Amino acid sequence: MKINVGSYDVAVRFVGGCVILWLGAHFENRWGFAGLVPLATAVAGYCPLYTLLHIDTTFTDEVHH
Repeated sequence: MKINVGSYDVAVRFVGGCVILWLGAHFENRWGFAGLVPLATAVAGYCPLYTLLHIDTTFTDEVHH
């Protein structure tokens, strides 16, 4: 499993996942569990959908001089 999620992407996924979980808890709705998907991909640094679509956002972590 090759890491294909860059640091900026991880941050967005983490914050988005937390917001979705919070909204689900706040409104007592099971849809909040959908927030686990972006959280899991952020923690793992791997997104299966990105693999299927040949997307890799780790290039954004490289510093260009």
